[in-house]
Amino acid sequence: MSRKKRLLWQLYPSYLLITLISLMAVTWYASTSLRNFFLEQTASDLEARAHLVERQISVHLDPLDPKGVDLLCKKIGRRASTRITIMLPSGQVIGDSEEDPGKMDNHADRPEFNGALNKPYGASTRYSLTLRKNMMYVAIPVKKTHPILAVVRTSIPVDAIDEVIDNIQIKIAVGGLIIGLFAAMLSLVVSRRISRPIEDLKKGAERFARGDFQFRLPVSNLEEIGGLSEAMGEMALQLHERINTIMRQRNEIEAVLSSMVEGVIAVDMEQRVISMNHAAAEMFGSIPSEAKGRSIQEVVRNTLLHEFVTKALSSREPVEKDVVLSSDGERFLNGHGTMLRDAEGNQTGALIVFNDVTRIRRLEKIRRDFVANVSHEIKTPITAIKGFVETLRDGAVKNIEDADRFLAIIEKHVDRLEAIIEDLLALSRIERETEREEVVLAEVRLKDMLKTAIQVCEATAMAKGIRIELSCAEDMVAKLDAPLFEQAVVNLLDNAIKYSNNEGAIGVEATQTDNEIIISVSDQGCGIEKKHLPRLFERFYRVDKARSRELGGTGLGLAIVKHIVQAQGGSVAVESTPGKGTTFTIHLPRA
Repeated sequence: MSRKKRLLWQLYPSYLLITLISLMAVTWYASTSLRNFFLEQTASDLEARAHLVERQISVHLDPLDPKGVDLLCKKIGRRASTRITIMLPSGQVIGDSEEDPGKMDNHADRPEFNGALNKPYGASTRYSLTLRKNMMYVAIPVKKTHPILAVVRTSIPVDAIDEVIDNIQIKIAVGGLIIGLFAAMLSLVVSRRISRPIEDLKKGAERFARGDFQFRLPVSNLEEIGGLSEAMGEMALQLHERINTIMRQRNEIEAVLSSMVEGVIAVDMEQRVISMNHAAAEMFGSIPSEAKGRSIQEVVRNTLLHEFVTKALSSREPVEKDVVLSSDGERFLNGHGTMLRDAEGNQTGALIVFNDVTRIRRLEKIRRDFVANVSHEIKTPITAIKGFVETLRDGAVKNIEDADRFLAIIEKHVDRLEAIIEDLLALSRIERETEREEVVLAEVRLKDMLKTAIQVCEATAMAKGIRIELSCAEDMVAKLDAPLFEQAVVNLLDNAIKYSNNEGAIGVEATQTDNEIIISVSDQGCGIEKKHLPRLFERFYRVDKARSRELGGTGLGLAIVKHIVQAQGGSVAVESTPGKGTTFTIHLPRA
């Protein structure tokens, strides 16, 4: 690519070239015109001299007196500083002011001689072999009557004329050079005057391109460039306003998309990603800036998603589909796809919106499991009660010993049903109070509350020879609902007692950090396998169902603990090692 030239060096050489050509043309024309003028004037002067000679020489022509003609030519020639030549119509020279006529050639072939014979006069300028000079010749015919008696020719050297003309040309050239220099400077000034405002416009346009829309262009006094400056300034203001509007709208859209919990992906007709918000990037483990412009197949490795995008691009109606991600555990996404259209209504791609319904699906699963577990937990004692009632009705009631045993079993199952219903009602009440924010928190001395919970479980622990050890500072205070929280600690202690070995020990410890209070209940029982820990706080979830029922558990104790702790603004966690014991830890915010 050729190097671009500045406007100044486009205009200035053009002006300079035009000036030089004009000066050269004027100089040539003036010199030529001046030379022609001098030659014409000289020719006229020679013609006048020839007419003067014509009057004096005519007396020697009729009759012809060659010697008298020659003497007269030499006499007049010396006085007039002009060479005079007299020729007969045949071209014979009979008189000459400079040379001997007898030695001169016949002049019948001279152009001025032929011109005089055919016209009023003849003229020519040429090099004279006789005088060895450039000469101008003018010849006129001499007539007494109609026939031409002779031809009078006058001539002078033109070297003097050439010298005068050369001097004049030198003066014209010097004057032209001075005018040329002045014109060159003037052209430079004019070029600068034209190019400088345009350079200012260029610099202003560059600043506009860099985003400096506050810059104001200088207004030139040239109407066209001044109008262009004002138009560019107005354009910059409008452009600034439009860019600000676009940026504001873009920021608003980006803020909305970034704030959305739904994942949003826009793809073009070739399934390349146009845009992706942070929620979508988090769902698919990608980075929005890196995903832009890449194929959706490169960004997300999921066959169901690719099929859904293809369907959304080809369908004229909105589409919906569930997509399962299994890269970091089972994750359910509900996708809605619709066409993207431009301002003219043409399809440019598809917009896909994903809702993370993993929690909803898990809750649905928990609800199904809960219904199944409740049904199973209630059905077992009801079936047993119904069986024993039918047995009593069939006659076993008459056998006092069997009747008492059957009634004791029925009473056991009724108590179990009552415990399950009470736990369900307690769990429901806790959830309802939490939702309605009816849980009242007050500052409580933690050690007193823990002692009360230990006293509730002390009799059961003593029956198995288990000792409960408490470690808590006297001045430790927690903000909580004491009756509810006491129930949670009792449930944890009861659970620890059930699964601890006889003659074992249970530790209850309360500590505090800068931000929270930590209460742990540890046992030395059989422990729990790691695969059961994530679901341990679910309702009716049992690690060992047979043993849990044998120990009289309802399967709701730990679920109640979880909801009670959450109602206090805390959380509960569990750590366990099979064969070594289990530790439940409650984290509460400090008062």
